[in-house]
Amino acid sequence: MEGPTPVSALIHAATLVTAGVFLVIRCSMVFDNGQTLFLVTIIGAFTAFFASSVGLVQNDLKRVIAYSTCSQLGYMVFATGLSQYSVALFHLANHALFKALLFLSAGCIIHGIADEQDLRKMGGLIHFFPTSYTMILIGSLALTGFPFLTGFYSKDAILELAVSKNNFAGNFAHFLGCSAAFCTSFYSFRLVFLAFLNKTNTLKTYINGVHDAPIRMVFPLMILSFGAIF
Repeated sequence: MEGPTPVSALIHAATLVTAGVFLVIRCSMVFDNGQTLFLVTIIGAFTAFFASSVGLVQNDLKRVIAYSTCSQLGYMVFATGLSQYSVALFHLANHALFKALLFLSAGCIIHGIADEQDLRKMGGLIHFFPTSYTMILIGSLALTGFPFLTGFYSKDAILELAVSKNNFAGNFAHFLGCSAAFCTSFYSFRLVFLAFLNKTNTLKTYINGVHDAPIRMVFPLMILSFGAIF
């Protein structure tokens, strides 16, 4: 969590952590046998649920978003385990957009509030960061799979395909996937509440120097938010 937020956005959205999923998709002919796919599905489903459950109790702004990345990677992995490689890649692309949006928006908040990352020391920031709040809300809604945002189409497709398999691995992945989706909604809106809507719990010195992001920081967020919606 010590890295700069643009680096976190790049790593979590498009490069390092998603490389494993991309590798499984590219090597699908190697993985495409019953026992291997069963193992991949079970591990992916466990990852999706476990990482989202850990995200429920984190108090670091970036750490919550980072654990949500682990959870979404679980979705992608168990989609590949169900032999739905195109859907896994679709979710990977969608996830890249809203996760980059969340990390960069979090960076705007951290930058504007004296590098503070603890959610317990925030609250009431909606008055100071209206633009960043809007961007984080859009990213969180896309992450949770709110209807008609990009995350909804890929996440719903993965869960639908899991239950349509009608075997143990599919039903297991569907159950843990739905549980992970509930946890994702919970910690996403917990983040929004603690940072923006809760009573202010911020030091006076932070409030005195608080400022929203300038236009050169907001412009990339607007492009990413467009991608997260459409």
